[in-house]
Amino acid sequence: MKYKLIADDKYGFKKISPVPSSDEIAEYYANEFYASYDKDKINDSSLSVQQRDKEFYDSWRIDLADAIEEKFPGKKIKVFDFGCGWCETIGLFNSRGHECYGIDTAIDAIDHGIKSGFNVAVSDLVSLNPFDKKYDLVIMQNVLEHLADPEAILSEIFSNMLNDGGFIYIDVPNEFNAFQVAGEKLHKLGEWWVAPPAHLNYFSADSIQNLLVAIGFEINDVMSSFPLEMFLLMGDKYVGNSELGRLCHEKRMAFEKNLRDYAGTEALHTFYRALASVNLGRQVMVMARKPV
Repeated sequence: MKYKLIADDKYGFKKISPVPSSDEIAEYYANEFYASYDKDKINDSSLSVQQRDKEFYDSWRIDLADAIEEKFPGKKIKVFDFGCGWCETIGLFNSRGHECYGIDTAIDAIDHGIKSGFNVAVSDLVSLNPFDKKYDLVIMQNVLEHLADPEAILSEIFSNMLNDGGFIYIDVPNEFNAFQVAGEKLHKLGEWWVAPPAHLNYFSADSIQNLLVAIGFEINDVMSSFPLEMFLLMGDKYVGNSELGRLCHEKRMAFEKNLRDYAGTEALHTFYRALASVNLGRQVMVMARKPV
């Protein structure tokens, strides 16, 4: 099927048209998405990469857990991870004594989670809340870009899954940012990040906030992640080169660790908030609240 990229006229993000059917999307994630990653390539959906770079990924999970615990001091938080993958985030929250649930379309990942003793289930992306509960925190890490109708899913979460005063945490790729577009032009790479049926939506810091606010959320915090495309602008053509990609990723991890160790985590967060304010950075991380 041939796809074209169009702009959403309400919120400003870009999206694929026509949208694949729900059956096509579910089949892709159940049978191809996780299985398609070679264990030596850079991809944060790979269990081997999660384990190899556990300290790096755990640092952000700890940041999230610390932030949400500050909002619910002394409370056992009810957490729902929409797209829980290999249950690494659930595992961190569970280790802190919180009540955790999760769904994912990847059967192998859910089997792994069940064997690890977690409350997780395979999702068809139709039944979003098989546990029939309401939550204090809903997590969507690298999920919203994959969904056929992100507005409908977020509205369902807002209305029927979050407790009043509860939070949603969204982490999406920051596509068509200035560094990415410049790097593509420099190396004549083509828009490699446009990848249906995997990615159907292409957000920026501004457009994801537009969508959340329209649904009724209050924005609590917005950060970006390290602007990896800077390496392209410095001559490191890592796209299509897994070895160079790994080296760039290791430099990014070293930057974050050293800044955390010698200047403090808040210095890192301040830098990433500044990047988000001008729509730069590889990912956009948004914390938003359902009003009481």
